[in-house]
Amino acid sequence: MNALSTAIGQIISPLAQARSQVEAETQEEQSSDRQVRHRAIVNQMIEQHSRLVYRVALAVVRNPAEAEDVVQETFLQLLRGSPDRVLADRIEDERGYLARVAWRLSVRRKMQPKTENGSEEILLQHPCPGKTPEQAVVDSNLEEWLHRQIDALPEKLRQPLALAALGELTSPQIAAILGIPEGSVRRRIHTARQILRRQMETTKGGAK
Repeated sequence: MNALSTAIGQIISPLAQARSQVEAETQEEQSSDRQVRHRAIVNQMIEQHSRLVYRVALAVVRNPAEAEDVVQETFLQLLRGSPDRVLADRIEDERGYLARVAWRLSVRRKMQPKTENGSEEILLQHPCPGKTPEQAVVDSNLEEWLHRQIDALPEKLRQPLALAALGELTSPQIAAILGIPEGSVRRRIHTARQILRRQMETTKGGAK
């Protein structure tokens, strides 16, 4: 009986080892496949939403190089995070989610002390080819003035206005980014625009 048990054990042991090796290889293949699918989905999100992420970042940091850094950091968070968040379709609103991440990273970067001053971008700048040099100067001065007025707004008005100025986010998405009710977003944007409009009318009146 002992001899039989020993013989059976000698047969079963290699089989068990082989089964364990196959299971380990299967798990490794599945893990590798998950990583490949994870990277593919994130790459697709980069292609679809990197422009929005850049504009959200630029609205805060006002520096193209820093905005690009925020874009990279935003998507690196997805790559370094758990694949389950991406593969299990847990991100229902990709644009809103990425905008929230970019906004938080940008605000954090903005609060860090600056070692050197970088070039700034105008929040509402829209390149218009065919302008004369005179028109370009006038538009540049107007945008610079508008930019200063926006900066002077209280933070609770400036933030929703900056996000709304992108023209790519809905009120619910802006509300989720800032953590405030949607109604508050609309009221604050309306109030901010009224303030800017009055300031612009006052400036025009004083220039006459």
